Amino acid sequence: MEKGKGVMVGGRRWGVDFTDNSASPSSRDIPDPPGFSRASQDQDDSTLSRQKKDAEATWKTQKAWEVAQAPFKNLLMMGFMMWMAGSTVHLFSIGITFSALWQPISALQGVGKVFEPYKDSKVELLGPKLLFIALNLGGLALGVWKLNTLGLLPTHASDWVSSLPPAQEVEYSGGGIPLR
Repeated sequence: MEKGKGVMVGGRRWGVDFTDNSASPSSRDIPDPPGFSRASQDQDDSTLSRQKKDAEATWKTQKAWEVAQAPFKNLLMMGFMMWMAGSTVHLFSIGITFSALWQPISALQGVGKVFEPYKDSKVELLGPKLLFIALNLGGLALGVWKLNTLGLLPTHASDWVSSLPPAQEVEYSGGGIPLR
């Protein structure tokens, strides 16, 4: 093959034949540089896809833990708002308390939907789900505490007086001077 001349390969007019038919030492005799291996391309693809799947599973795990910790921020905000509302019964404090009760209940009803995007055979979701549930139960407890602070929970005996039977008289008094 002459230098700079194309050879017609397989019916193509401008194809170049790169086969080395010379007797001179070829590049195959040169050792590979450190870190380079001549493994098959299929093996590299499977390793790459496995690494990609592992990275995706790690990412999903991190995001699941972030979603599980999100109610903590809501808990702090709701606690501050309840503190600012005070301990008297008025429209604002009742609205904040209702919100503090409603948000955890609705979040607990949708635990499956919240963690649906992170479902994978390699991702363990039990820990994040338990943390999510625990933090939302803490938010619910905060709302119940606020109800108690406002005096809206029936925790005293006087709250149940209407359902108690009337007390029977144990002692009768009589006597004295009759007035006519």
